Amino acid sequence: MKTKAGVWIDHQMAVIVALAETGEQIHLVQSRVEKQRRRLGESAQVSIAEGEVPPDDSREREYQGHLARYYDEIISYLCAVDEILIFGPGEAKGELKKRLAKDKAGPRLFTLETSDKMTVPQIAAHIRKHFHQEAPRGRVADAAIYKPSTRANYA
Repeated sequence: MKTKAGVWIDHQMAVIVALAETGEQIHLVQSRVEKQRRRLGESAQVSIAEGEVPPDDSREREYQGHLARYYDEIISYLCAVDEILIFGPGEAKGELKKRLAKDKAGPRLFTLETSDKMTVPQIAAHIRKHFHQEAPRGRVADAAIYKPSTRANYA
């Protein structure tokens, strides 16, 4: 059986659901990344025409570095996966797909979908439905399947 997984992602969090014959595993990855915070005394809308300076390149590089580490952590859960469904509300799904395509782990099938915010059970159900797989039998305690990531600290 091909290994299949789905990832619901935005810039704050990713929910990874890996499907196998024996059941499913769910991992939560928090990005701990904030979009460029304003400098002290800086207005919400920066206008170059008014002579104000745009955000620092160094702050943008720091932000992009945090995102790169976030995407790398997600990819580490998908190393042995042959088919991946990537979905979510914003641009993060496309950015993750580009990073996965650069990863030379072998040929993979990607599907991209746009979706709204969802709960973890809704995400798992959507992924099972996409791959035509039934829900695991029996009731598994939430704490037993939700495994928040403790791998990286991006601060």
